[in-house]
Amino acid sequence: MSGWVQLKDVALRFGPVAALQGINLRIAAGERVALIGANGSGKSSLLRVLHGLLRPSNGSVLRDGAMRQAMVFQRPYALRASALANVALGPWLRGARWGPAKEQALGALSRVGLAPVALRNARTLSGGQLQRMALARAWVLEPQVLLLDEPTASLDPHAKREVEGLMADFADGGTTLVFASHNLGQVKRLATRVVYMEQGLVLADLPVQAFFNGPLGDTSREAELFVKGELG
Repeated sequence: MSGWVQLKDVALRFGPVAALQGINLRIAAGERVALIGANGSGKSSLLRVLHGLLRPSNGSVLRDGAMRQAMVFQRPYALRASALANVALGPWLRGARWGPAKEQALGALSRVGLAPVALRNARTLSGGQLQRMALARAWVLEPQVLLLDEPTASLDPHAKREVEGLMADFADGGTTLVFASHNLGQVKRLATRVVYMEQGLVLADLPVQAFFNGPLGDTSREAELFVKGELG
């Protein structure tokens, strides 16, 4: 199965600020990895390094050279065009003719329940609809690895459940999931593995049951406090 990625001694600096420090992490194909930690802990930076949007200051990122990946952001960008055009752009940029690209896009929008609004300007969609459109935009590219940065952070409970269901569908289809989340219930429902970060460091990396049922040890005191809601 394709879809593995590995970070070796990865560091990322923005001037004097160390966003990531000495990250060693291997994510196997088919895993569902949740990145958790307080704001500023390095979760978003790690996702962007994994996706290739940021180049490490030190260290290396290794990945299956043939794998396809996609990323969904907390606030997805929408072009001033229809939802259909926003989704069709991906396969078109990959070489599909516009007609077939639109057919693929409509199928993806149907998959996430947005076929009825396919021709609506994407910038008029609700927050939940926009996030589902972003998932359709990822779905149409058939990624083997899907990265998500707080994908339900600004959504109402109904929209959160819809997006979580779609994430589970990706995972059930064999897609490797790596997602940042502050929602510990969501982490328990969707993840098989938890990576806890603090100040750009990985302080805990455990199967989900082991992480939440502890004990985590002295080196992960911050993680225990975070799970108890005493860090955020």
